[in-house]
Amino acid sequence: MLDFDLARLYGTETRVLKQAVNRNKQRFPKDFMFPLSKKEWVEVITNCDKLTSSLKFSPALPYAFTEHGVTMLASILKTRKAVQMNIAIVRAFIALKDYAFNYRKITSQLKELKEITGSHNIQLNQIYEALEGLLDERGEQKNWTNRERIGFKRLR
Repeated sequence: MLDFDLARLYGTETRVLKQAVNRNKQRFPKDFMFPLSKKEWVEVITNCDKLTSSLKFSPALPYAFTEHGVTMLASILKTRKAVQMNIAIVRAFIALKDYAFNYRKITSQLKELKEITGSHNIQLNQIYEALEGLLDERGEQKNWTNRERIGFKRLR
């Protein structure tokens, strides 16, 4: 996002936002925020009809902020909206941590269930095969007619 859009979002002036950034440079590494080059700014202007004419002819080049920079900016600005945004960001991170913890717990439980049911499936298949063998007529004949007799035997 560009600095003037963030200034509007956080309820402050662009110059105040830039002052806060300049006073806290160490909090904004290059992957958080960077100034647009003149060439990049011209490209933004030509591709965006919504920019006001005062912004188009402003001599100062805007800063571009990544998502990390937007978050850091919420923590250094003193406006009511910036404070609310910072609180919302902290709550989102806490909710994300809780979700990740619960997700890990649920994943391990599902893994355990999969292991248990995997062995149950093998056992159930063996039981079904044994039952089918017992109920099969040919299996019944084989098992009872040609078997060796056990138990009491008569002597002749």
